[in-house]
Amino acid sequence: MADNAKGRGTQGTGASPHGDVTIRLSNISKFYSGVPALRDVSVEFYAGEVHAILGENGAGKSTMMNVICGAIQPEQGEILFQGETIGQMTPDLAKSLGIAISFQHPAVLEDLSVLENLQVALPASVFETTTPQQMLDAVGLTVPLKARTDTLSVAEKHLLEIAKALAIRPKALILDEPTAPLDQDATDMLFGRIREVVKKGTAVIYITHRLAEIRQIAQRVSVMRDGKCRGTSLVSDVSDEDLVSLIVGRSLGMAFPPKHPETGGEVILSVKNLSGKGFKDISFDCARGQIIGVAGVAGNGQTELMKGLAGLHPTEGQIILRGKTLGHGEALQHAAFMPSDRHMEGLASGLTVRENATFAALEKFARFGIMNWAREFRQVSATFSSLAVKAPSIEAPILSLSGGNQQKIVMTRALLSEPGLIVADEPTQGVDVGARAEIYRILREVSNAGTPVIVNSSDAAELEGLCDKVIVMSRGRLAETLDGENVTEPKIVEAAVSASHHGEGGLQERAGQGWWKHFAQSDNAPTIPLLLVIAALALYVNAQNENFLDPDNIADMLTLAAQIGFIALGQTVAMLMAGIDLSVGPLAGFLVVVASFYINDDQSTATLLMGFVLMFVSATAVGLLNGVLIRFGNFTAIAATMAVYMGLQGASFLLRESPDGYINSDVSDWITWKIGAFPVAFIALAAFAIIGEYVLRKTRAGWQHRAIGSSEESARRIGIRINRKFVLGYVLCSLLTACGAVLLMAEWGTGDPRQGAPLTLSSITAVVLGGTSLRGGRGTFIGTVLGAVLLSEVLKAVVFLDLTQTYQYVFQGALIVAAALIYSLARGRSGQG
Repeated sequence: MADNAKGRGTQGTGASPHGDVTIRLSNISKFYSGVPALRDVSVEFYAGEVHAILGENGAGKSTMMNVICGAIQPEQGEILFQGETIGQMTPDLAKSLGIAISFQHPAVLEDLSVLENLQVALPASVFETTTPQQMLDAVGLTVPLKARTDTLSVAEKHLLEIAKALAIRPKALILDEPTAPLDQDATDMLFGRIREVVKKGTAVIYITHRLAEIRQIAQRVSVMRDGKCRGTSLVSDVSDEDLVSLIVGRSLGMAFPPKHPETGGEVILSVKNLSGKGFKDISFDCARGQIIGVAGVAGNGQTELMKGLAGLHPTEGQIILRGKTLGHGEALQHAAFMPSDRHMEGLASGLTVRENATFAALEKFARFGIMNWAREFRQVSATFSSLAVKAPSIEAPILSLSGGNQQKIVMTRALLSEPGLIVADEPTQGVDVGARAEIYRILREVSNAGTPVIVNSSDAAELEGLCDKVIVMSRGRLAETLDGENVTEPKIVEAAVSASHHGEGGLQERAGQGWWKHFAQSDNAPTIPLLLVIAALALYVNAQNENFLDPDNIADMLTLAAQIGFIALGQTVAMLMAGIDLSVGPLAGFLVVVASFYINDDQSTATLLMGFVLMFVSATAVGLLNGVLIRFGNFTAIAATMAVYMGLQGASFLLRESPDGYINSDVSDWITWKIGAFPVAFIALAAFAIIGEYVLRKTRAGWQHRAIGSSEESARRIGIRINRKFVLGYVLCSLLTACGAVLLMAEWGTGDPRQGAPLTLSSITAVVLGGTSLRGGRGTFIGTVLGAVLLSEVLKAVVFLDLTQTYQYVFQGALIVAAALIYSLARGRSGQG
């Protein structure tokens, strides 16, 4: 396949003849552990042209795109942009040059709103000429700007990703599998936008597995295989057969295996009047050897039906498998589900390839509860071989595999569990031509062996080639059933588009949401129930002991809340990054011990100031140590901060074996100054929380901080400097702990090495009570302050109710568990929205 300009411009967008070279890659190579991902790749991308990139999963397509946008650095070769050599491409430099990318797996941050996703990913200058709403309108995305991104469908997340790419009015636009989750209407809209930007001179690099799309949109095509560019040609000069041969390195032959003969065999699966969320009264039969297809315009209940069949959602009606009616729990035990969104539902990102393949079938490799590793290895290796899985090793991280090979791992897990029913939702989405043929073959073999297979696909041609019977859905109901010779692409499409009612094409129309609903979905939602609990507890305890709401006791509670609160604010900073700091308690105690050598009654003003300076310098050093251990020492947050916890505790006892060094009384008076029943320290805490809340919600620094905790990988892809932000976050955590230590110094009045350790648990309690997620990305400083108030109130209530100190720890532990469970359930419901 040769590069030939002859006849250029007759296909796809109808762009003008040969434009200038926008991007030139020259002899680019990239290696991972000595294995080449790219080898001597040279290719040119022209202005005003759509250049398609084809290749099997793992061929090097995404690696090449990541090189262009600066996400990874090549070992060899050079990049030229508009004729100028780029020394080292970075995400920030790529953006400044006008290179935009829409990733195959969207770099969206699910804990941020749609608006915040735009603000954190795009330069501020973009918003001077284009409003966020115009960015969404440009891609036909009709979602509220304030909606949290985890409530969006897969298709809507992809459109948001494309909106970000188009917003910078790019000179070069990279689209990686942009239509994979989109229905036909959304695809047509996207193609229209691509044609518009091409007319303005943008070079579009379009990665796809769909040959038909190349004929619609592209003028030039390059094929990647095994990390090399195998050829470049005008689309008009090459046939589909030649492209497929280049992609797989061989003649593929028939893509679909022969269908099951129509012999009216034994019915092994019967679905009768099945109803659930999103679908109603679905009935069909599956005979031995048949594959049942599910079709319809996207968003008409197909995915919901698949999850209902797999027992993942509650249903009404009957699922009869081999004569046995399955209840909801039984369907879950018998069915293997292959989800369409493998990243969210199909893979455990922290596990290896082997562990992802076998965790649903561990009992098959165990005897008397003991794993037979040799048997597991043999079975996994054999299945990998049959599916042609490409992986560095079966112990490699699952995220190191290409998208198609990840999908094969999902299929491996389904096969190893030896299910009674396979339910596959978009099983070939994002999978290359060669891998698709292998998946079709495996599904047909499983079906011929007697296991019913149900496949949902948005590709009517795929359903025609693979399935023996197709049910077409509209508005969650069965619109038509096609079988035998009627299972053809035209009839499937006709049945889907001519049904009396349609869904919304995968992009859900959303009713306007009032301020209360937005608040209920926000990070600050827990503040309302917290305030109610604080008030109710105060009234109850006061009814038992009328001195509880005495101004002096209120002042004492708020002082305690301020001491815990500053340390908890620091803990919030760490937890928003999906981290934790176990060293905050011993750090506070250590800083008070340090202060006890300098901030004494008989010391000069200079010495007193030196004491405060040493406290904050020491805190900064500890924060740096924690951050460096985690980011550069490959420690987990728990391991790093626990090590520092022990070191600080030991250092405190080295400095003071017992309480000693009395704190200056005038300094203590200033620190404990009150205005009525309100300590100035608590007012300062509230001010810190309000300022912190503003930074979190309204500034780029705050969006980036939350982005790291929401998805570190997505944050890295949009150009956030993860390591620096993370280390600075731990420094800020320690500095806020130092503020709490100043208050504790005045409260304790002496350097006591034993006092600090319990404050770690107290800080975590306050943070969790305030609604900050243990998984990162979501949280609120205001909620943390209220959590500290509730905790101090509980500790005081124990005293006023004449309970033993044991109850302090019982109540504190119960509060943590209750808050974590309630928040987790609430977050789960939000994510299902």
